[in-house]
Amino acid sequence: MKTRLPILFIMITLVIDSMGIGLIMPVMPDLIRQLRHTDLASAAMWGGVLATSFAVMQFLFSPTIGNLSDRFGRRRVLLVSLFFMSLDYLVMAVAGSIWILLAGRIVAGITAATQSTGTAFMADISTAKDKAKNFGLVSAAFGIGFVIGPLIGGVLSIFGPRAPFYAAAALAAANFTFGYFVMPETVTDTIRRPFEWRRANPLGAFKHIARLPRLKPLLTVHLLYSIAFFVYPAVWAYFTRERFGWDGLMVGYSLAIFGISLAVVQGFLIRHIIARLGEKRTLLFGLVVNMLSFLMIGLIPYGWLVMMLAPLNALGSVSGPALMAIMSHTAEDNQQGELQGLLGSIGSIGTIVSPILMTQTFSYFISVRAPFYMPGAPFFLSTGMIAVCIGIYFAASQRKTLEQPLP
Repeated sequence: MKTRLPILFIMITLVIDSMGIGLIMPVMPDLIRQLRHTDLASAAMWGGVLATSFAVMQFLFSPTIGNLSDRFGRRRVLLVSLFFMSLDYLVMAVAGSIWILLAGRIVAGITAATQSTGTAFMADISTAKDKAKNFGLVSAAFGIGFVIGPLIGGVLSIFGPRAPFYAAAALAAANFTFGYFVMPETVTDTIRRPFEWRRANPLGAFKHIARLPRLKPLLTVHLLYSIAFFVYPAVWAYFTRERFGWDGLMVGYSLAIFGISLAVVQGFLIRHIIARLGEKRTLLFGLVVNMLSFLMIGLIPYGWLVMMLAPLNALGSVSGPALMAIMSHTAEDNQQGELQGLLGSIGSIGTIVSPILMTQTFSYFISVRAPFYMPGAPFFLSTGMIAVCIGIYFAASQRKTLEQPLP
């Protein structure tokens, strides 16, 4: 019980982080139009600014939060983040101007950069053989948040565009209270590391972490994978409308099915897959499944068939925790927060780069300027990126580093 309650707290914290965008997504157009007294086109532009600011802050501050947790402990950092997250959502709920809302999204991006600390906690309490399984729980939490965020936001929207913000504030406050009573400290004096600003930023963290043997190619794989996998939230709503004529309700159903499948894979199936295949083969298996899934989505002309492929698409997500476990084995115990912070920043690059890259690719290939009509172009692009990931990993596994092959 002493172990389960802290893990439950971590899971809830990560769910809140991942549902932060989806929870307010259904009401954001109406709220922006209310604040700006403008049309939907202008509201969409501001919505892009708000989403990008959130992702940029997560990118910049994930290493800082991770490094702080290596110095001051996981418990303190998580509780402080939740406290300010609750206050921030409350401020956004009563925001009277777009600038206050923008400032709120900036603070929300900083306080939601707790994936690194939560994952570091899971690394602290895990044995070597359990790391991939527990990292799968982290991914499952994000899958759950991905599902319930838009659903809760849509239901609460009937009470007005500010209702989801009040709900998010109450949820963060309740989880803060829960964590205060059940969360132990796992950073002891034997693994505590002094905080250094030069290492508490994305470039500084990369400089120090990348010195670890065998890690550079894995970081490259993680970056490309993050950009490729983010094709789903980046273009799914646009792609399915153009290709299959789906409305918003069908898009929501499809995302919910995918999110549920993702949670099942990450929460339950991954431990059995890794036990049977091992981390290296699980990584390669997931990458191959992702590559085939992206290719089929780009080619299949029937919406019902794409909907049925959601469990297969989610199965490819086993590569993420396997890759994280392999990288975690290369870091010292007092660097787990720093490593996870860097991985959080790299993942945030995917949330910054992928929407721009994928939506522009989609827009071009359905326009009259394109040499041929191809709405599935973003998924073909993701297919190519995953193929490059496989090539990089195979090449790295053949090289010797410190007289040992890549795990």
